[in-house]
Formats: sequence, structure tokens, C-alpha cells
Amino acid sequence: MTKRTLSNIADKQQIADRLEKIQPNSARCWGVMSANEMVCHLADSFRMVMGEKQVGPLTERLLPVPVPIAFVKWFALQVPLPWPKGTKTLPEVDPKRKGNQPTEFAADLAELRRLFERFTQEPRDFDWKPHPIFGVMRDDEWQRWAYLHMDHHLRQFGV
Repeated sequence: MTKRTLSNIADKQQIADRLEKIQPNSARCWGVMSANEMVCHLADSFRMVMGEKQVGPLTERLLPVPVPIAFVKWFALQVPLPWPKGTKTLPEVDPKRKGNQPTEFAADLAELRRLFERFTQEPRDFDWKPHPIFGVMRDDEWQRWAYLHMDHHLRQFGV
């Protein structure tokens, strides 16, 4: 089974098409974010890995028991299971804390689309920043992470 990734044109288009189905009043299936907060969270997450938003490490809060980070990264990116619901995120990418606050939905969505395109463009005009949990990642790992992260939050809103 091929793993989905934003480096695959069909997978990227699938995510883009699903993103278009999100509306300001889309109801969440779990969690606490509104649809517009989720859009801001995804945009901040792209900013984080492209070096536009500084964040602190999350590892110690996410991993209460000692587990090698390499295993956690492998499990999250390679095991074909949905990511767990309700996992806490970094304050800097949480719109209810220090993340960007929603403004006008259409403008926030347009900004997310812009960052999504920039993240997937070749050649890149930025250097990857270490992930706060997984650390340094290769291009293919970043594209897999971004697919899974967006898929997780789109499923959160039933799309």
C-alpha cells in the first residue's frame, strides 16, 4: 500500500479538494476548535516548519514515558492508523492560546492555501525547521507529515 503524501500530485489534489469543502459553520466531530480556528492552526503549523513562526519543544508533554523519538516519528508517519483525537498541540499553533486568531474565514482559508502551495513547491524557497517532536526530517517525511496532519483535521470536520 502506498502511503499518502503531499509530494504525490493526486494526494495533494485530494487534500486541496477536501479543504474547499470546509465552511465557517462546519461542525466538528471531535475536539474544541471551530472550522476557522482549525484553518488558522494548519496555517500556523506550516509557518512553524517553514521558519515563519518560532515554537518551543513539545516532546516532554506529549511523551510521559520514555520512548525514543525516532520510534515515535516512525510510528506517526509510517503506521497506517489515524492519528489520535484530542492530542494537545503547541501553544504557538493553538488559536485558543498563542496561535493566530481567526479573522475573516475566506481570508484565513486563502492564507492557508498560499502556505500549502508554498510548502509543496519545488524548488523550495525556505529551509525546513526541526519539528518540535520529531526533530529534523527529510523532504519525504515532511510531505508525509503534512498530508497526515491535514487529513487528521479535515476528518475532524467530516471531510
